[in-house]
Amino acid sequence: MMSNTPSNLSELPIYKKAIEIFALSQNISTYLNHDLSALKNDGSEDSHIYFSGDIVQQSVSLAPEIVNAELERYTERKHKHIASLRRLTNKLYKNSYRLEHSNSNGKDFLPILRSELKKFKQLQRSWMLTL
Repeated sequence: MMSNTPSNLSELPIYKKAIEIFALSQNISTYLNHDLSALKNDGSEDSHIYFSGDIVQQSVSLAPEIVNAELERYTERKHKHIASLRRLTNKLYKNSYRLEHSNSNGKDFLPILRSELKKFKQLQRSWMLTL
């Protein structure tokens, strides 16, 4: 992810936090998948397993949206990337709450993810003022 990112952008605190959130989401998802991948007694799968994949999908998109907003010349397009980043952050937050209802010990790590997302939102507010 960082290989095609300009070095000055990869030093941004918001970019670093996005990378941390991605790594944390991946680890949580991996941990949850071990518990949630088994079929239930009735042969159905646990629906929470999809939310664990969603947090990875959404978190992997954070850093590219930051880069796109930083590199975009036109204000209108910058705001589209910022709006997308805001939506992704909110979805991540909601999905972490949904996963809290799963039958897994991994759900204990979800408050950590939400705490990191709160920090990310604070960074996001200050970063938007610099654009």
